[in-house]
Amino acid sequence: MAYDEALAQILRDDLRGEDAREQKMFGGLCFLMRGNMVAGVYSGGGMFRIAKEDRAAALAVPGAAPILMGKAGREMAGMVGLAAEAMPDDAARARLLGMALGLVRTLPPK
Repeated sequence: MAYDEALAQILRDDLRGEDAREQKMFGGLCFLMRGNMVAGVYSGGGMFRIAKEDRAAALAVPGAAPILMGKAGREMAGMVGLAAEAMPDDAARARLLGMALGLVRTLPPK
């Protein structure tokens, strides 16, 4: 199943003014800054790159959950999902995107 274009547009709007580019990957659409993934959308909603020390706070955001990949349901380290129905919640999305931007801004360019 493809990602929801309306959810992609929400992230585009949130990232306006940032030096972010789009790239299709993981069956969804990812937003990268200096070659590092910051956030994206996939069939289940949104995903955000989160530092290890922010993981508990990120998972406490309403609608947030670990991202599970593949048939085995292996947890994707460093990523937190936001359910599609929670993506329009400006506060929840801003909290996760703020954490993701904070992390990615510390990473070297790829």
